Amino acid sequence: MQADSLGAVLFRSVPAISVIIPVHGVADYLDRCLDSVLGQDGAEDDVEFIAVDDASADGSAAILAARHDPRLKVIRTASTVGPGRARERGAREATGDYLWFVDGDDELAAGGLAAVVAQLEKLRPEVLVIDYENIYADGRITPSDADLATPELTTIADSPVLLYVTMTMCNKVFRRDFLSGLGTPFGAGIYEDVPVALAGLLTASRIGVLDRVCYRYRRYRSGSFMGSVSDRHFDVFISYGTIFEQAYPMTPAVRATLFERMIRHYAFALPKVPRSRRRAFFGQMTRDFRRWRPAEFTFPPGPRGAGLRLVNRGTFRTYRVLESLNRFRVALRRRRRA
Repeated sequence: MQADSLGAVLFRSVPAISVIIPVHGVADYLDRCLDSVLGQDGAEDDVEFIAVDDASADGSAAILAARHDPRLKVIRTASTVGPGRARERGAREATGDYLWFVDGDDELAAGGLAAVVAQLEKLRPEVLVIDYENIYADGRITPSDADLATPELTTIADSPVLLYVTMTMCNKVFRRDFLSGLGTPFGAGIYEDVPVALAGLLTASRIGVLDRVCYRYRRYRSGSFMGSVSDRHFDVFISYGTIFEQAYPMTPAVRATLFERMIRHYAFALPKVPRSRRRAFFGQMTRDFRRWRPAEFTFPPGPRGAGLRLVNRGTFRTYRVLESLNRFRVALRRRRRA
């Protein structure tokens, strides 16, 4: 059913939602993903499922074909277009009022779909931010670092802390007409969803929050772009540059938070760059720090502030030692929590 306006949505007792699954090279995980999605309670109630097979050559296409589930629509690309373009292809085919992008190697948590639909009905947001948990190759499951202690319905001006939530599409559900109206396409690089996720948070007048684990995010699987050491991690500079160059209207607190969030994301990507290229990557971090640092930004206390000062100064060797110590400390804390 076609319903692009919020007015049309309000006539529903439950809003329609399209779950879009981009698929490429995930044959080892795809059955678990599909089981978690199609096996959700309420999955027959005004929900559609679209899988976009991005020219997979690993058996993913056969797994999709073997499902024989009339609720699952499968689209195939003629050649590999990447996860961002695959999401866009699925979104063009979607008819739901809301879109939830679920990566083919991830899973929905039990009851996650029903919880999301209920919150969409209750809040009618343009963007809904949800909590997730991390799944690791060694079997560990850890909670996210998301701070969702905000009002259920908010804006980024009132809750800038939401900018620290992992900047992916899978932990956000977008109203379809709002997403298309952003005019921000997914990029071609491996951080292709960052500009779209940020543009949504920065411009939405109604951000819903669901402080419940609804998604299971597989971390650092073998063969994934995000888990591989590669020069492609330089793409993160393009993604954040796109946002800062757009000059979105922001309060001073939002601008300062977004700036620190950007540098944090750079620091996250740095160890994934080949060793021979890390100094060059750090140099670009320093240039972006000096270029985009807002007047209202102040250095936080403690190790976090020390690391940011080193980025500002361009002191790579000292920064590398400090970050190694910080990563060890964070990893130890997470293991204790797990």
